[in-house]
Amino acid sequence: MVEYTQFLEGIVHEPSQTEGRGFDLTVAEVYEITGPGRVDFGGGELEAAEIEAHESEKRHDDDDYEWWHLDEGQYLVDYNESLTSEEMSFVVQTRDELLARGAFHPTLHVTELPKAPLSVGGAGLRIKENARISTLVGAERD
Repeated sequence: MVEYTQFLEGIVHEPSQTEGRGFDLTVAEVYEITGPGRVDFGGGELEAAEIEAHESEKRHDDDDYEWWHLDEGQYLVDYNESLTSEEMSFVVQTRDELLARGAFHPTLHVTELPKAPLSVGGAGLRIKENARISTLVGAERD
């Protein structure tokens, strides 16, 4: 079994993040895509999409953490955690809890944790700061 913690920094709460299979990743920021990016054949005209941090708010004045209120659509999410090994590649999947609420991201094969695209279904979604949204489920040496 892979000991994921040896390859990660920025862990929020290890006991919770290691409860199931793999290692759960937590959301640090949600971004809206506000302007188109560009993709071409040769890469000479690649241009990142314009993004802005999505507004978040506390549900109650005495809360420690804020919530993102997401409507149906496409977003980008940033993780609290980062990978520390360039010799390993990892598989990142959507947590079942997110899938059951009509949201998902693609399965990613990564050596670092990029901003991940998040699709939210018709009714929208509320995500709390530091929520576990993805799981590292595989690792292999490059």
